[in-house]
Amino acid sequence: MATGQGAFPDRHGTADFFICDIFDAAPKDDLGSMEHPIFSLSTRPDRRVLSYAHNGTTIDVTPSVKGRATIHDKDILIYCISQLMAAVNAGRAISRTLNLTAHDLLVATHRDTSGDSYVRLREAFERLAGTRITTNMTAGGFETTRGFGLIESWEIVRKSRAGRMVSVTVTLSEWLFQAVQSKAVLTLSRDYFRLRKPLERRIYELARKHCGRQPEWKVSVATLHKKSGSASPLRVFRAALRRMIKDAQLPGYEMSEMPGDIMRFARPTVVEDTAPRFDGDVLDAAKRLAPGFDVYALEAEWRGFWVASGSPRLGSPEKAFLGWVKGRVVRG
Repeated sequence: MATGQGAFPDRHGTADFFICDIFDAAPKDDLGSMEHPIFSLSTRPDRRVLSYAHNGTTIDVTPSVKGRATIHDKDILIYCISQLMAAVNAGRAISRTLNLTAHDLLVATHRDTSGDSYVRLREAFERLAGTRITTNMTAGGFETTRGFGLIESWEIVRKSRAGRMVSVTVTLSEWLFQAVQSKAVLTLSRDYFRLRKPLERRIYELARKHCGRQPEWKVSVATLHKKSGSASPLRVFRAALRRMIKDAQLPGYEMSEMPGDIMRFARPTVVEDTAPRFDGDVLDAAKRLAPGFDVYALEAEWRGFWVASGSPRLGSPEKAFLGWVKGRVVRG
């Protein structure tokens, strides 16, 4: 992916714009929209008003005449959050107004870069800006009932009326920007963007959110149906989950059905038991080195790396792991 180009020279301190130019930033998603159903799973314009309540959190999502923002529209927000978090981790100043290179955005989210991409990107921005949310969701440790759009404004610049897109400027909502500033985000698998079905993306988000601190997550089909935001009847939703189990395409998770109408999500066991394991202090140190990363996923990745390297003898597995984590953060 090419590095971004921008017309705004000041990238630090008092810059009004944040220039997205970080090579191959790791995909990041905000915890709030991972946990709760904000985005539509429909492939057609969804103009229904969504009202959702769960464990004290209430959300009302009101679409514009263009329809509610979709789970595929969310790719734009994930890209923006990813760029901002990479900058935060590198100690750079950020702003909630971002200047993007259009080509980088499309390539990073596995979108087509043909001439039609302009129309599709414009439609996505219109849905993101037009979708209004009223919620008491917490962001950064605060609970405030507020109403906002997912983005505040957007602009696409093209060379000419029939020319290719050059740059995109987008201003995120204060709520999303606050999530970035408080590092209330999680790293996604890069294969997330390869999931074509909206329900697959939504179920992956939920699995990623709830398996973050445990080896598995068990949830009733009824609760999963509610948290997904699916408009399908429960029986149709259950059948779709069974197809997902058969297809086995969720990146990093094994999905299975259990008695009692329960779904189980777990990471596959791929490393040998001889690989070093680390206590809470080491994992806490890794968390400080890699804010926003899933330290359990990092541990599993390092263990796999250690096995693939021939299981070398280590004088200090803890230091080797933490050193690897530092490099992993730089690589994204």
